[in-house]
Amino acid sequence: MSHSFPNDNPRAVVLLSGGLDSSTVLGLAVQDGYQPTALSFRYGQRHTAELERAAVIAAHFGAEHRIVDINIGSFGGSALTDDGLDVPLEATPDGVVPPTYVPGRNTVFIAVGLSLAEAINAGSVHLGITAVDYSGYPDCRSDYLAAYQTLADLSSVAGREGHGARLVAPLLEMSKVDIVRAALDAHVPIAQTWSCYSGGAEPCGRCDSCRIRDEALRAAGHPELMTAWGQAQLRT
Repeated sequence: MSHSFPNDNPRAVVLLSGGLDSSTVLGLAVQDGYQPTALSFRYGQRHTAELERAAVIAAHFGAEHRIVDINIGSFGGSALTDDGLDVPLEATPDGVVPPTYVPGRNTVFIAVGLSLAEAINAGSVHLGITAVDYSGYPDCRSDYLAAYQTLADLSSVAGREGHGARLVAPLLEMSKVDIVRAALDAHVPIAQTWSCYSGGAEPCGRCDSCRIRDEALRAAGHPELMTAWGQAQLRT
């Protein structure tokens, strides 16, 4: 497959949480002929199962996998990192930023991804952000991505020389159903991904992430991949 790579460079950094979205981005990168290094973070999240799944997904696609410790969760301020805050089990109203938003998370993660990209001479950093299902998050929007690209171009030697890493967000305007379909097309082992926020031994099926994922899997014709809780709801 011929492909026009950013900077004519197939090497890429893919931010990989182990969830459905980022795993799909890795699958798409491999499908498009990139040579990816997967980058995950241990940031103080309660749902550390995602890191185990990230390793499985990276191995599935034959990608090098790096995990960086950067405990922004110690600051608190998010239900994903603070045990004193409950992960909401009801749908977040439109226009409301949910308590699962982690202050500065994407900004920090992209910065580290750009650092790795420059160090290993990768031409792009691939992100699983999506504005459609998580429009309440300020760091999952197109204007944020465009502004960050400007910063990236100004903040590195490669950028100043005109060949800095490009930020690639293939899911940005995709619905969750479309993401599921893209994952299937890219041979992502969806059952091995972890999207739940709650930090239990099994996905809760009730948090925003589980609920949106289950609804998309059902709509895409794959209810067998839904959480156990979601499948039980279909039977009632």
